[in-house]
Amino acid sequence: MEFVLGFTLFLLIGFALGNEIFSEETIAAFNFDFENEIPNEKIVSSFNVMDYGAVGNGRVDDSQAFIKAWEGVCGAKEGGTIATLVVPQGKTFLLGGTLIAPETTSWGNGGNGVWINFRSVDNLILDGGGKIDGRGSNWWQPCKKRQLLEFSSNAAVDLLPKRHIAINGCKDVVVSDLFIKAPENSPNTDGIDISDSTNVLIQDSTIETGDDCVAINGGSSFINVIGVNCGPGYGISIGSLGDGGAYDTVEEVRVKNCKFSNTQNGVRIKTFQGKLGSYGLFGKATAIKVSDVTYSDIQGTSASDRAINLNCDNVVGCTNIVMKNIELSSADAPKIYGICNNAHGIAFDVKPKVACLS
Repeated sequence: MEFVLGFTLFLLIGFALGNEIFSEETIAAFNFDFENEIPNEKIVSSFNVMDYGAVGNGRVDDSQAFIKAWEGVCGAKEGGTIATLVVPQGKTFLLGGTLIAPETTSWGNGGNGVWINFRSVDNLILDGGGKIDGRGSNWWQPCKKRQLLEFSSNAAVDLLPKRHIAINGCKDVVVSDLFIKAPENSPNTDGIDISDSTNVLIQDSTIETGDDCVAINGGSSFINVIGVNCGPGYGISIGSLGDGGAYDTVEEVRVKNCKFSNTQNGVRIKTFQGKLGSYGLFGKATAIKVSDVTYSDIQGTSASDRAINLNCDNVVGCTNIVMKNIELSSADAPKIYGICNNAHGIAFDVKPKVACLS
């Protein structure tokens, strides 16, 4: 079951808390597919939201029109064929209500693990306040990992009980003013995962999870994370890199004006141990080349005695590491210190001291 939309779409999602216009009965999964062809499938029915009373001017609430069209799609589904929900290009749709994920027993979307999926989309804007309830606790069991919202260039943004938002193969993305929340003990609930993407800005948001607040994975460049409140969680991470021995690159990443509260780490670069390796602040590393990394203007406390950990590969090492204006104190440990292995660069005004940096 697929949604076929035009290439220019502006959805104003004004979720009214408690209104629950889109409930579990009406939304099993959204899959917005912007490709013109659906191979190896036959479209037996097409349901255009405009035919169900949608106005598309960004001022009139079009929720009921979407519900009626969606019900038509569900009713028309037959065997291996496809019924299509059509949302035309060049319109702005205002939708009201709380989006609630389906129960685990009624999860749809062809079993691909994504609840809301935007694929191969240009010029897409999602805007508005409100709430998306992924019912994550239902999925925090072995072999029941799901994503909620996914953008990718085959593209997807994921909001899932596995990760909340995934940005994969995308360019020129802005994510701002979000509040993402999952319990501290929830497994693998990354806030925002970025991979194979460029020119991504994450700003002015609060992320509380049981894993990384933001994870920046291989193939990503020009990533900016600004004004994010992170915690609880694992902090902001590059990696893990080198899964299965893969060659990964990440470059031009900037984290600025962020606050970490009750996180296991602050900022770090990490890899799969024994494969490509990594380096990072509060991080762990082995067998990857890391260079041109600057940590500056960082103040706070560390619950671990290893407040700074630069653990680089014995052969490749880390080069041109700059640390300046850093002051960390102990939250619990009687004494904190910085450790390093084969890291090269400069440090000034850094507490605790990092002996391997001149």
